[in-house]
Amino acid sequence: MRVVFVHGACVRDGSWWWHRTAELLQERGVPSVAPALPSCGEAGLPGGVGGPGLPEDVAAVRQVLRAGDEPTVVVAHSYGGVVTAEAAAGIGSVRHLLLVSSYLPEVGQSLSEFGDGSLAPFLDVDPDAGTFGVRPELLVDTFLQDCDPEVQAQAADHLARQSVRVTGQPVGAAAWQQLPSTYLVCAQDRGTPPQLQREFARRADDVVELDTGHHPFLSRPAAVRDLLLNL
Repeated sequence: MRVVFVHGACVRDGSWWWHRTAELLQERGVPSVAPALPSCGEAGLPGGVGGPGLPEDVAAVRQVLRAGDEPTVVVAHSYGGVVTAEAAAGIGSVRHLLLVSSYLPEVGQSLSEFGDGSLAPFLDVDPDAGTFGVRPELLVDTFLQDCDPEVQAQAADHLARQSVRVTGQPVGAAAWQQLPSTYLVCAQDRGTPPQLQREFARRADDVVELDTGHHPFLSRPAAVRDLLLNL
């Protein structure tokens, strides 16, 4: 078994965001990898106007999924669920999807369809640059309120500006319709409302709920590890 972690929007350095859970998995002999998402300015590509969008993110994750043939669990967080919906489709080695506070689109849906049209207060959009990002001053209270001070202090160094193109680009597949899936609802999430998560969770095969904020793999890594090992 191996685990492929797909991070959410407006962050970079996926290996940092997942490191607490990844280290616990490694202790049990389970390797993991966190692909870079080009739309977040990773992989040496700019993420602004005309830069990489959802298709490039999908391609980056598919490349990693195709690089091994061992049984694979894909863990998708937040926006990562949009990427994974298309990236994991038709990949024979993928055995299960774990969706953490994740968007879960149908074929043809885009990220922009899941809001009410207003800009979330924790986001900042630069229309000239064609990017959006998390307001650093709201990062901890919105997304990391249940994490320890060390994580809270380091997280801002791993934020990224992301191409706004990803918000309007529809997915071409819905892997969760083809593969076994578990949805992890984060009941104290201040970024993605729990009621919205529960709506998405109805599309999954199984649902687990933890009393955590937006990043349970940082605040409750042992719980996430145990969930993965028991899928």
